[in-house]
Amino acid sequence: MTASLTTEPAWKKLAAHHNQIKDRHLRDLFAADPGRGEALSVEAEGIFLDYSKNRIDSETLSLLVELAETAGLKDRIEAMMTGQKINTTEQRAVLHTALRAPRDAKIEFDGQNVVPEVHAVLDKMTRFSDRLTSGEWTGHTGKRIRNIVNVGIGGSDLGPVMAYEALRHYSNRDLTFRFVSNVDGTDFAEATRDLDPAETLFIIASKTFTTQETMTNARTARAWLLEGLGADDSAVAKHFVALSTNAEEVAAFGIDTDNMFGFWDWVGGRYSMDSAIGLSTMLAISPERFREMLAGFHAMDVHFRSAPLARNLPVIMGLLNVWYVNFFGSQTVAVLPYDQYLKRFPAYLQQLTMESNGKSVTLAGDRVNYDTSPIFWGEPGTNGQHSFYQLIHQGTHLIPCDFIAFAKSLNPIGDHHDKLNANVFAQGEALAMGKTRQQVLDEGTSEALAPHRVFEGNRPSNTLLIEELTPAVLGKLVALYEHSVFTQGVIWQINPFDQWGVELGKVLAKRIVPELQSDDGELQHDSSTNGLIRRYRSLKA
Repeated sequence: MTASLTTEPAWKKLAAHHNQIKDRHLRDLFAADPGRGEALSVEAEGIFLDYSKNRIDSETLSLLVELAETAGLKDRIEAMMTGQKINTTEQRAVLHTALRAPRDAKIEFDGQNVVPEVHAVLDKMTRFSDRLTSGEWTGHTGKRIRNIVNVGIGGSDLGPVMAYEALRHYSNRDLTFRFVSNVDGTDFAEATRDLDPAETLFIIASKTFTTQETMTNARTARAWLLEGLGADDSAVAKHFVALSTNAEEVAAFGIDTDNMFGFWDWVGGRYSMDSAIGLSTMLAISPERFREMLAGFHAMDVHFRSAPLARNLPVIMGLLNVWYVNFFGSQTVAVLPYDQYLKRFPAYLQQLTMESNGKSVTLAGDRVNYDTSPIFWGEPGTNGQHSFYQLIHQGTHLIPCDFIAFAKSLNPIGDHHDKLNANVFAQGEALAMGKTRQQVLDEGTSEALAPHRVFEGNRPSNTLLIEELTPAVLGKLVALYEHSVFTQGVIWQINPFDQWGVELGKVLAKRIVPELQSDDGELQHDSSTNGLIRRYRSLKA
């Protein structure tokens, strides 16, 4: 069977409306409505969203909101926020919003308020952070810890490394932070090459403590430490802590379970940066600032839950993605932060969006007959302008863009920041308005060269303008995209909270490892894989 979304009256209305508006140019839309920029913008929690440079009019937004209402978005939001098991393929609740709830909140799961547990872990993280940064916690030799190495993968790496880079301005510069995720030994070797084992703490982030890549790196870290210190296994407890729920495996590794920081089945990996997985973030920016980040997350949660759909930041952004993916056939979204500190933000969003909504089967188990998640990608401005913006401006692909800009620089130097933001506003204007053939000719360009210098325009974008990048603002931005992803998943009738597509390759890899390490046994893969394994063995020998 196939999903019935495209037979919904609201969907059919949007399809008819798309036929009416698809060829209208943004130049004409702005000319017809001098107040368009003000009408198609919304501000909440210090984030100003200008979405007027999208190929929509007021009717488009009304019809998209009608689609969201038909999908029961408000009810789905409540189901998520109140701990219902909306991750139906794994029979789990989805309560990452509880991770940032204030201490006096009440959020129940299976009849129990989970907020006290959340704050108990936060308090334990705080005590540990205070001990380490004050120098009370020392390594095996008595030296103070000066290096923190977070070992994880997926959500256990992308969130912490993104947050560290984003909030580096607020970080403790007396500590060095490194992040190891790739099972490629080069990642570990380069991360630890210049570190003193006596001054190094490893944070091993694995819920099950069985993740292949993470535990391979963890065992390598253990061997590196013991060899560097010339110590016995007792040294491990002074140089390793665990972010896990598997006390037995943690203890077997040599980590004191008093230094194990837990989380819950209702926290998905890509939604976990504000759980114990954020321990490295807390160590970097302090417990106080970590809680400011959590408060930012919570503020956006409240906005998402309470704001009318037509004035709701995550809902608007999510519905615009549906508009472009399903009615314009757009395949990608470029996220373009004009702040160097957010250089890892697009990479973080790749997992958040594509692991969540990269699905082809509905909650009911039916095959979809429409596209789901677009591909997210991007780089910080102005670097991207000198690489891929050519494609966005004059290529054959329609690529909606999210520009993220800040009014104040954390490092004000001369007129750098004005020039940076002039580029933000100029790029949005250029993409929308373009340059006509007549304008090109009026500039004195020859007839022969004119076609090459015409900018079609009509390329859509959002601009998010914020006062300053702070821990609270980072929390708001991440929650904004989390809830935008959820909005899209609800419309597409898919489950954004499982990730079965990650499994098959990992299972096959475990089978292939011993085949690469031995010439024994008959290979039983396809002819291509068999041939690659044999060639690898030969080259390795």
